[in-house]
Amino acid sequence: MDEPIPVTRAVDHGTAKLMPDVDRKRAWLLTVDGAPQSYVDLDAPTHLEFEYARRLGHVLDTLAEPGRALDVLHLGGGALTLPRYLAATRPGSRQDVVEADSGLLDLVVEHLPVPDDAGITVHGADARAWLESAPADSADVLIADVFGGSRVPAHLTSVAYAREAERVLRADGVYLANLADATPFAFLRSQLATFSTVFDELALIAEPGVLRGRRFGNAVLVASHRTLDTPALTRRTAADAFPARVEYGDTLQVFVGDARPVQDENAVPSPEPPDGAFSIG
Repeated sequence: MDEPIPVTRAVDHGTAKLMPDVDRKRAWLLTVDGAPQSYVDLDAPTHLEFEYARRLGHVLDTLAEPGRALDVLHLGGGALTLPRYLAATRPGSRQDVVEADSGLLDLVVEHLPVPDDAGITVHGADARAWLESAPADSADVLIADVFGGSRVPAHLTSVAYAREAERVLRADGVYLANLADATPFAFLRSQLATFSTVFDELALIAEPGVLRGRRFGNAVLVASHRTLDTPALTRRTAADAFPARVEYGDTLQVFVGDARPVQDENAVPSPEPPDGAFSIG
């Protein structure tokens, strides 16, 4: 059988590469301009290689009883890692994936196709524009994993954006976002302040070294109107191969401090990561 070979293609927003994993037969790493974006094992869709993806997976596992189908809107497509995970763990789920880079979508669909019956529909569109046109109360979960290069775009950080997310979610829906920052956490704190103006419950999941300001890294924001199952989430993230902490309640309020909500007119992208900040977890 032929060995898989890397694929390189110019896409709308850079140069994408699909590189086979020598240790896993049908697994691939997707990078864009050298930054790792996604990892997919076509034979094991529940395998989440990246630390942040596993943390998102832990939240998804605790949102509803095991196996219950959900309606999910993904802003940011990558290699469709989490849609594949949900299709495997919650069969029958209806999932829409919105990715601004149509060239990247074409690459992924061509080389890493999803089964026709997976319930995953991909759309080439801007995330905020799609969100603003989406029906109200149409999603159980909204997952934002959007990076322009290695930065979260400014127009996906404001109160107006958060309000659109809340409008599209059902009453007990949950918003998840993959964010990235480092001390003094101006971006991360502003995002928590922003989403606290719209949602009643917030939690933040990150590796302790990131929270202590030792390094730049990812943090998962969780926002909802319903009470989150933080004990279950804490257990799962603490037991991970790369343990994380779940911050919520008073501790999270202390972390936010005097940070102000972000408005469209003063929104900025997340900070540029230092060289070598993102690696495979």
